[in-house]
Amino acid sequence: MDYMYGPGRHHLFVPGPVNIPEPVIRAMNRNNEDYRSPAIPALTKTLLEDVKKIFKTTSGTPFLFPTTGTGAWESALTNTLSPGDRIVSFLIGQFSLLWIDQQKRLNFNVDVVESDWGQGANLQVLASKLSQDENHTIKAICIVHNETATGVTNDISAVRTLLDHYKHPALLLVDGVSSICALDFRMDEWGVDVALTGSQKALSLPTGLGIVCASPKALEATKTSKSLKVFFDWNDYLKFYKLGTYWPYTPSIQLLYGLRAALDLIFEEGLENIIARHARLGKATRLAVEAWGLKNCTQKEEWISNTVTAVMVPPHIDGSEIVRRAWQRYNLSLGLGLNKVAGKVFRIGHLGNVNELQLLGCLAGVEMILKDVGYPVVMGSGVAAASTYLQHHIPLIPSRI
Repeated sequence: MDYMYGPGRHHLFVPGPVNIPEPVIRAMNRNNEDYRSPAIPALTKTLLEDVKKIFKTTSGTPFLFPTTGTGAWESALTNTLSPGDRIVSFLIGQFSLLWIDQQKRLNFNVDVVESDWGQGANLQVLASKLSQDENHTIKAICIVHNETATGVTNDISAVRTLLDHYKHPALLLVDGVSSICALDFRMDEWGVDVALTGSQKALSLPTGLGIVCASPKALEATKTSKSLKVFFDWNDYLKFYKLGTYWPYTPSIQLLYGLRAALDLIFEEGLENIIARHARLGKATRLAVEAWGLKNCTQKEEWISNTVTAVMVPPHIDGSEIVRRAWQRYNLSLGLGLNKVAGKVFRIGHLGNVNELQLLGCLAGVEMILKDVGYPVVMGSGVAAASTYLQHHIPLIPSRI
């Protein structure tokens, strides 16, 4: 069997898919409907307007694709660019690597800027490339906001500052899969042309929705894009937007109702409160890692992520064994190290529908696992460091005041 029962609650602390709130599960527990009836377009209209709020845009146009983040990547690329177009793309971990692989397979001319895994995007190299590109051969900058494999968050506003400084017209395409609705993200203010996320991350939904938001400049770029596209064609969606029916093909109705419930919960908590909660969870996790005598894979404070922490393990310990032991003995799911950091790290995801006491349970489990695999952890050290910090920083729950 792929899944074996364990008593009590399973503790899901991978950086996506994440825990789904009960109101969202209940909202999705419904039969199919005729998506051509008046009900689904009415629901879709509210979703499109409210999705813009989590991107912090008033001018962007959102698209809800029944897909994953990978499909959202393809949508962003094929609607705005043509085969052979030069793209500057940053390689800093497994997910930026996968996006670059997709860019190459779609026949774009990918100019890769690579950093050590654990470092952020090298913006000095970008500045050099922009300063030398007098003929504006660079058509797009592609960057992952939060690299889940290494726990690195990039400064998107700094990328926009460079583009503006050199008066460069390149599009700015941003993967916000593990950041949007958990980290500070400002599409309009940062001049992002295409931003995208996936439903299974901070939105706390099942996998299955790739959510893309396009700026007016990005929509204008569709007029000259020569990339082949069918399923991900924005223009097909825009035609149905004008008709007021919204869907060029059958949507995932249950996920739409789930998205409605998820957005309602987000707005009830408040987006800024959610961002602050993730900041507390990230800080508490890093304090625990420090108390254990271990190091964060992220190499500088400026790059730390508040949605996932990649923990480096000593050379004599296999990070994969920590993940296996967590699942086998403690009913706890942690993230594996991927590709270049396979076996060298394990990852603690702390995003989506999770609170501070849940995190403390995870940290207690990690301490027992570290002891199991022979690491001389002081039992309670990480939990004490995290709980001492959290006790001074957890606010009252606004809806209960």
